[in-house]
Amino acid sequence: MPEGDTVLQTARRLDTALAGQVLTRFDLRVPRFATSDLTGRAVLGVVSRGKHLLTRFEDGFTLHSHLRMDGAWRVYDPGERWRGGPAHQIRAVLATAGHTAVGYRLPVLELLRTRDEDQAVGHLGPDLLGPDWDPGAALRNLLTDHARPVGEALLDQRNLAGVGNVYMCELCFLARVTPWLPVGEIPLPLATRLVGTAKQLLEANRERPTRTTTGGVAALPRGTARERLFVYGRGGRPCLRCRTPVRKAERDLRPVYWCPRCQSGPTA
Repeated sequence: MPEGDTVLQTARRLDTALAGQVLTRFDLRVPRFATSDLTGRAVLGVVSRGKHLLTRFEDGFTLHSHLRMDGAWRVYDPGERWRGGPAHQIRAVLATAGHTAVGYRLPVLELLRTRDEDQAVGHLGPDLLGPDWDPGAALRNLLTDHARPVGEALLDQRNLAGVGNVYMCELCFLARVTPWLPVGEIPLPLATRLVGTAKQLLEANRERPTRTTTGGVAALPRGTARERLFVYGRGGRPCLRCRTPVRKAERDLRPVYWCPRCQSGPTA
């Protein structure tokens, strides 16, 4: 499930493969941009903004994409078989002499002028992995609506950009609150630590091929050292702290995990 760290890694792979190279093929398989062609233009670079990807080309064009739940970009060498999914799931093909980037199942794909990038990402809050990170602004955004459940507030990219469902569940566990607790009921010092922990977790995983939130936690019981996550994906299994079965609920098509003993607050 792509989150801010995964999207940053994707941007780096695309940038390494394409930046400074001239396009030999440009194919967008969405009706609105199907006739667009940037063949012959150079790729200037690829950056992430929260969970969004911006691929910039010379002459002032940007390809904006978002992976959402199951989208993916794959990079292939010349002659290598494309393995990211069936052909009907391909939404974009960007090829140079050295590599081909193929976008699969991309729910958001649009070509815009680079000067208009704010139309796509200007609504985002401070990026946890970006140069614009501002913990004070993120905290103020998070606490704007005191009645809003903390899980919803963390997932709202307008508050802080980069937290997805995995990190939301893990952050609530680490804060010892359920995702449905109104943010106004969280003491300010805890809310401040919550924002700081979000930054620490994404920073710690920005270079890792496999995400983990349990690294460096000395209080884990024996035999749990290899567990990568505290609660996410552990429905029905023992909590790593107290051994109470982790609970799971479905909210807005998202699985939500929490420990009914370690975390206080309302439940689903």
